[in-house]
Amino acid sequence: MKYDLIVVGGGAAGLYAAVTAAKKNCSVVVLEKMSRPARKMMITGKGRCNITNNTTKDKLMENVPKNPKFLYSAFAACNAQDVMHFFEQNGLELKTERGNRVFPVSDKAVDVVDTLVNACKYAGVKILTGVTVESLIIEDGKVCGVKTASGKKYDGAHVLVACGGLSYPTTGSTGDGYLLAKQAGHTIMPCRGSLTALVSNEPLCRNAMGLSLKNVTLRCVEQGKKYKVVYEEMGEMLFTHFGVSGPLVLSASAHIRKEPSDYVLHLDMKPALSKEQLDARMLRDFLKYVNKDIENALVELLPKKIISDIIRLAEIDAQTKVHDLTREARLRLVDTIKNIVIPVRAFRPVAEAIITSGGVCVKEINPHTMESKLCSGLYFAGEVLDVDAYTGGFNLQIAFSTGYLAAISINEGEL
Repeated sequence: MKYDLIVVGGGAAGLYAAVTAAKKNCSVVVLEKMSRPARKMMITGKGRCNITNNTTKDKLMENVPKNPKFLYSAFAACNAQDVMHFFEQNGLELKTERGNRVFPVSDKAVDVVDTLVNACKYAGVKILTGVTVESLIIEDGKVCGVKTASGKKYDGAHVLVACGGLSYPTTGSTGDGYLLAKQAGHTIMPCRGSLTALVSNEPLCRNAMGLSLKNVTLRCVEQGKKYKVVYEEMGEMLFTHFGVSGPLVLSASAHIRKEPSDYVLHLDMKPALSKEQLDARMLRDFLKYVNKDIENALVELLPKKIISDIIRLAEIDAQTKVHDLTREARLRLVDTIKNIVIPVRAFRPVAEAIITSGGVCVKEINPHTMESKLCSGLYFAGEVLDVDAYTGGFNLQIAFSTGYLAAISINEGEL
């Protein structure tokens, strides 16, 4: 059988494209190498699946730091409200939470995946799992099918490559799409992790590993000739054996666009208090522990795991008695609590990242159709492209929008 559309990859972009094309009377087959489709969607949003961000097209663009203009037509064709309408129309109840993040009411990512897969099947999409596409079949500058690792060929008038990037390889994202793109002559921009944990040599991180902080402020600063704050927000973070992780850190990592070592994190442990207020609070505590070592006098103010390192960073002897602490030393302690400096050394490996930054060069893709400029009939969508966004549902929206645009372009083209 010759299909109108062969979709390589059964993730968010591939399935959304498949159901869109099938509804327009295209014969569609999805070839997914894992045992079940959309494995990565199952773990997004801590297993809840942050489907999209309920905001405007302009706001979507603002949350894409890399190649946002390339996505203008895709967001215009399929915005956040379109995606929400699709899922609600197919029986999935949604809710909008803080930051306009959209989740299923059930808080179960599996419900999102099942809704998408069932919509595909209802529309007549054929989904084949356990199928690894090894190569494209290209004749006279036009794609006409694919060949699998087992040697089987699938004939198709159009092929959509939507098999993800390099993050979370256990879900199937192992860079297969880059290999297929290269076969058609495409350039692959260097790949790294985005929305990822960060490595630091600051001893505090290892000493406090496992410590989770809430209601702290993290500021990410680019060093160099100019002191540039690229990210600042209050929220949660985590110390690990290699450095730092958690929601604030993942978000900060997406703003790091140069060498990681060019950036420094500044952590405010008490953002709700001014320095003067923190000093007053500290003095009240010190009255209780006037004859104790300084280390024991901070137990009501700070998590125990972090106290010794904060004292070290403030250049105070841990054995100093509270009654011997000078005003200058106390103010250094206040400054340290309000500004713990954590130098960034590197990103964690891309395999651990939530998404991949880098991929198929967008200059070689028609932004109005998602079709390759180098090979007729070949389309790309989702994480395989060199676009990535901040956390909050924006990356899944990119997947849905680019998949949708590719599908309607195929239908409006030769069919």
